[in-house]
Amino acid sequence: MRYRPLGRTGVQVSPLTLGAMMFGPWGNDDREDATRIIHRALDAGINVVDTADVYSAGVSEEIVGAAIAGRRDDVFLATKFFMPMGDDPNHRGGSRRWIVREVESSLRRLGTDHIDLYQVHRPSPDTDVTETLGALTDLVRQGKIRYLGSSSYSGSQIVEAQWASRERHLERFVTEQPPYSILVRGIEEDVLPTVRRHGMGTLTYSPLSGGWLSGRWRKDAASSPTSSARPGARFDMSLPANQRKLDVVEELALLAEQAGMTLIELAIAFVLNHPGVTSAIVGPRTMAQLESYLPAAEITLTADVLDRIDELVAPGVTLNPEDNSYGAHELTPAELRR
Repeated sequence: MRYRPLGRTGVQVSPLTLGAMMFGPWGNDDREDATRIIHRALDAGINVVDTADVYSAGVSEEIVGAAIAGRRDDVFLATKFFMPMGDDPNHRGGSRRWIVREVESSLRRLGTDHIDLYQVHRPSPDTDVTETLGALTDLVRQGKIRYLGSSSYSGSQIVEAQWASRERHLERFVTEQPPYSILVRGIEEDVLPTVRRHGMGTLTYSPLSGGWLSGRWRKDAASSPTSSARPGARFDMSLPANQRKLDVVEELALLAEQAGMTLIELAIAFVLNHPGVTSAIVGPRTMAQLESYLPAAEITLTADVLDRIDELVAPGVTLNPEDNSYGAHELTPAELRR
């Protein structure tokens, strides 16, 4: 694989990142099989592995840590914190109290003395970003983490965090992890340009839009998600937005066939084609799924193919707002009513 610079860090990363959300009870609970998948990804040239404390309540981190134990120095290891890790209201979020505690749990589960990229899984409306950045800066100085990253931050939140880092002389977020696919193009309008202006790397997730672009959901065979972690509104086929997605998937499948590739390859290659994308996170549950993803790293889409995709889903458009990770707080009734 042809490696790419991770923003301005000087780190070189593979165009595909191995996402580990499906390793554990959420997806593939066979640890030996999950380990084989991880080793195959590394052998194929993938050098970034991304997980999170919340994935299968820590089991994903345990599987990843055991699998890379003999190859730790060759892996750019990323994990995330923020989501609830129990019923205690303090066992979540971006507070200093939680960060300094939870990083130790992730280090233990991963079986390592440092995390290459420690990411805030979601922005917090209740925590000052300087508190989060301050705690993460201390962890960098202690050698427990190397770089900081954010996930699902809006353009304004990215700018606010960069400003706070500069004004307070704190470590800054060097990466952003947003959702991005042919069906979910909202970040093209603001997030990707903002990330590029600030010299950040972009690790996009869900290039297959939760399986919609894998061929699993078609008009003649609409099924249900295989993971309980996936929200139902994204897969309710009675919704007009999802009916529109089914129509688009049919057209994309035809386009992929005409271009001599699979729908999966088309979908992932589309994400990698954007100059603002550093690496696309792929989250296989099986070895067959991983093998179907790998060829996309070597595909360059033609202008004609990209133009046709733009005709089907206009740049900057997300067909179903439920597929976005933005506005969860700002668009609640309590915030809208006055």
